[in-house]
Amino acid sequence: MTSLKQLFGGGARQFGMVFALIALVIIFQIATGGKVLTPTNAQNIINGNSYVLILAIGMVLVIIAGHIDLSVGSVAAVVGIIVALAIRDWGIPWWAGILLGLAVGAAIGAWQGFWVAYVGIPGFITTLAGMMFFRGANQYIGKSNTVPVPKEIQTLGAGYLPEWGPNTGLNNWTLLLGILAVAGVVYGELRRRRSARRLGGTPVPMWVSVTRMVALGAVIAYATVLFGSGRVGTSFPVSGVILGVLVLLYGFVSSRTITGRHVYAVGGNKVAAALSGVNIRRTNFFVMMNMSVLAALAGIVFIGRSTASGPFDGTNWELDAIAAVFIGGAAVSGGVGTVVGSLIGGLVMAVLNNGLQLMGVGSDSTQMIKGLVLLAAVAFDVYNKVQGRPSIVGLLMKGARRGRPEGPGSDDSDAGTGAVPVSQNETLARS
Repeated sequence: MTSLKQLFGGGARQFGMVFALIALVIIFQIATGGKVLTPTNAQNIINGNSYVLILAIGMVLVIIAGHIDLSVGSVAAVVGIIVALAIRDWGIPWWAGILLGLAVGAAIGAWQGFWVAYVGIPGFITTLAGMMFFRGANQYIGKSNTVPVPKEIQTLGAGYLPEWGPNTGLNNWTLLLGILAVAGVVYGELRRRRSARRLGGTPVPMWVSVTRMVALGAVIAYATVLFGSGRVGTSFPVSGVILGVLVLLYGFVSSRTITGRHVYAVGGNKVAAALSGVNIRRTNFFVMMNMSVLAALAGIVFIGRSTASGPFDGTNWELDAIAAVFIGGAAVSGGVGTVVGSLIGGLVMAVLNNGLQLMGVGSDSTQMIKGLVLLAAVAFDVYNKVQGRPSIVGLLMKGARRGRPEGPGSDDSDAGTGAVPVSQNETLARS
């Protein structure tokens, strides 16, 4: 049992959502006669859900800070129509259209962040108003018409990495990404062991590190072959590359920067965070503005996928993003959540949608099943907290910190469970 705890970082239960994702893939692979794990279907899952996963990355920071954003679908829609019209009617190049869209998203985020952070209107109300306003703005600006976008924008949402170099039987860009990912896994594991020794701790046994590296490397190798061996002209999606970069960036920001720790502190205990010197207003402004920028990016990716911007883009996107975050282990009360957890939650929903469609299940039944999955995931997390156990994300982050020494000099961030421990929160609040 001790060996298993070292291998899995404290127990297999901490990988609940990962195991659920794997179980869903296996179940649907069997139920559909092998249609899930095919290159074309895997590429479609990424291309068809990348915009929701991008939204989930921003939404998890909003929810960690104790807010909610209901306007992301409408913001994505209005940015999409502005970008499409600007490129078609104003004659600006496609790359300038993308920059314009991100700038519009930043302006909308600054507007909503101002009302939340500096006026004090709850994020729920502010973004509810934004959802209605920007939904109307999308239809007003576009006159409820569909506006096509150029091929360069389509590449962002539906394109694939190009081919280059010698014939290896796989797409060489996809192969290169796979090799870099494996190298990153090895480097991360070795760095973890070096950090444990440098800080005076005892690293896990070498066989545990080797087993982890082999297991993760095997998964990455399989994914590399799966995405790189599809029909001619396809490979790993460009939208997947964008998503991967965002996961790395925001994973670093949320767990390794002062800004990220402030977000957790505000969501965990606002009073304690203020007494600790955290700028509450600046933090709230940041999460709201960042959310709208990512919503703008999601909107651009989506119009590339659909080849045009339309009046009904973005409908119910906020619900999918919020569901992905909560399924990924974020706490309703704030202070808990991770970028990777939200990505896994979004993939659970994506695989569930895809598998049910392949099985011929109707959209009505699919929606009911998704609702039950969301309720079950949140109920399980709440039950663990009531029983005094860590949440799913707390278990995930606890495993990542195993083998590191505790204390002020350690590299033991509380990114998964809040930047300020509960006991410290209570002490600060009482003072």
